[in-house]
Amino acid sequence: MHVVYADQQQQHQPEHFMVAGRVRPNPDVPARLAGLREGVAAMGYAIHAPEDFGLQYLSRVHTARYLDFLEHAHALWSRLPNAGPEVVPNAHPRRPDAPYPQGIVGRAGFHMYDLACAIGPHTWQAMRWGANSAASAARGVAQGRLDAAYALCRSPGHHAGPEYAGGFCYLNGTAVAAEVLRERYDRVAIIDVDVHHGNGTQDIFYARGDVLTISLHGDTAEFYPFYWGSAGERGQGEGEGANLNIPLARGTADAAYLAQLSAALERASQWGAQALVVALGFDGYERDPLAWLSISTEGFGRIAQALAGLGLPTVLVQEGGYMCEDLAANLRSFMTNFEAAHRVARG
Repeated sequence: MHVVYADQQQQHQPEHFMVAGRVRPNPDVPARLAGLREGVAAMGYAIHAPEDFGLQYLSRVHTARYLDFLEHAHALWSRLPNAGPEVVPNAHPRRPDAPYPQGIVGRAGFHMYDLACAIGPHTWQAMRWGANSAASAARGVAQGRLDAAYALCRSPGHHAGPEYAGGFCYLNGTAVAAEVLRERYDRVAIIDVDVHHGNGTQDIFYARGDVLTISLHGDTAEFYPFYWGSAGERGQGEGEGANLNIPLARGTADAAYLAQLSAALERASQWGAQALVVALGFDGYERDPLAWLSISTEGFGRIAQALAGLGLPTVLVQEGGYMCEDLAANLRSFMTNFEAAHRVARG
């Protein structure tokens, strides 16, 4: 497996995270990468540094004013009297047609829909190199040099929409990977197996018919991100029918999950997908700190086998999966099974 990773991602060290009215330690810590890199090293994979694509692909999935906000937010915030060490919003617009604020406090609330995406002095560069990792992995596949590649990204990205951050996500690496693949393939499918709904990815492609977005996730009637992810959301305009949401009940375990994944894979095949992006989350693990599902370590291997069975050129983009002692084991289970099954499917 070709692995792409940038050390610059470690520079993002958020402190602020609020849950149920309490400020708690942010679970998206640099040590997450250490656990995943441990899994990569145990499998003997070489790690490749990404190219720097600047805004080439980011500008295709995010608006110019949002990218400008992320780049300059901390510097502007730091000029406020008595400002805290991180950008954290204290107001959010409830008007869909809200005017764009001039000041940094208003812009923070405009672009950040929850309190999980504190912006520190190194957040922009760390996130940009995560997106570069996704783009570099996808570039190798799009150029035909690789059948599959893994982008070890931090932070996750699938909650980041065209101009909003949420759920620890600032820039959408999964969407970036799909854009790179579109340079070669007419129809690209994204299958999101993170425990949370990929609302940002859905919004980016919702009115497009060239990228199929599929998300299997904890039922958002009760689970984050709450306001997206129902089965009735199918896309709009040219994207009508190119979005599939599969909400799952609390505690869904391996067998039931795989049955739903089979339906997702059938949809991708019928749609005519020529290449695949997997939004790879391990937070559906039965002992993950944010778990809603009950996927076992062996279950991740079976999920990998099913995805690989499509036989498509594939980019794996790391999404969630938080600090627990089995994080590296879950990655190894997925990767070893994916490689073996993908090799057979590709002939």
